[in-house]
Amino acid sequence: MIRIRRARATAADVARLAPLFDAYRRFYKKTPRRAAARHYLAQRLRRGESVVFLAELGRSSVGFVQLYPGFSSLSLGRSWVLNDLYVAPEARRHGAARLLMAAARRHGVRTGAVRIELATAKTNRAARALYDALGYEADDEFDYLSLRLR
Repeated sequence: MIRIRRARATAADVARLAPLFDAYRRFYKKTPRRAAARHYLAQRLRRGESVVFLAELGRSSVGFVQLYPGFSSLSLGRSWVLNDLYVAPEARRHGAARLLMAAARRHGVRTGAVRIELATAKTNRAARALYDALGYEADDEFDYLSLRLR
């Protein structure tokens, strides 16, 4: 049975998350950098700059979701950016992604957020099907743009 829990800024939790986080980055064609991934996660968690929920199957960590805080001037409220969702290939099709998304939703509701925002690669059909099934909708009112700084 898959269990979901909030990760803490402990060395043990960071050690469990780092390989998954690195695998997530490799899924998006980034160069493997496990030490940098570990450092990045440790900083986010220690500084309270992100919230991470971890999926565990027995003694193995099999997935995670990472949320970053945001705010909406138009809605006058808190929002969360669901930046990362990853489930290890061997654990897919067992409901881990749905459980992680449910934990993210509960966290958003518990913190009084007005919404959770996310983006996924246009080619990631499996993720898009999950998000659609969970009620996420494409925004037709605003275009979201970004400026690459490095």
